[in-house]
Amino acid sequence: MTLERTVVWVHRDDLSPLSPALVSHPDAPAIFVFDDELLREWKISFKRIVFIYECLLELPVTIRRGDSVSEVTDFAAKHGSNRIVTSSSPSPRHAQIVSQIAQRSEGRLSVDIIERTPFVHAPRKLDLRRFTYYWNAVKDNVLGS
Repeated sequence: MTLERTVVWVHRDDLSPLSPALVSHPDAPAIFVFDDELLREWKISFKRIVFIYECLLELPVTIRRGDSVSEVTDFAAKHGSNRIVTSSSPSPRHAQIVSQIAQRSEGRLSVDIIERTPFVHAPRKLDLRRFTYYWNAVKDNVLGS
């Protein structure tokens, strides 16, 4: 029987002290990665980066910058981990990263995704590149107007 050693991967869709991944593994080392490719591709503003960073300062995470797959797998290896726990995300990029971690680790790492309760049920497919796109699509459901 292999002893399970867990690390938590916190991503930008789950920047909360109540993150299911963090809450379910409060003593596990945790990581967040500012993903260079995502920052370039989505043209994330400096103002948004500062907001994310300020959120991270309230979480028990190690903050890194680079390629998410490389950084998360490296973090797991440095902690002798064979399991990564993360919270769910609607982002296709999240699913790609999970798949790439599994491929790169050649089965040495399992990735468990904890489903989180949605903040709101969206009336349609959402554009998640900017919070304002998301908010404009869901605000009536949230505010009940």
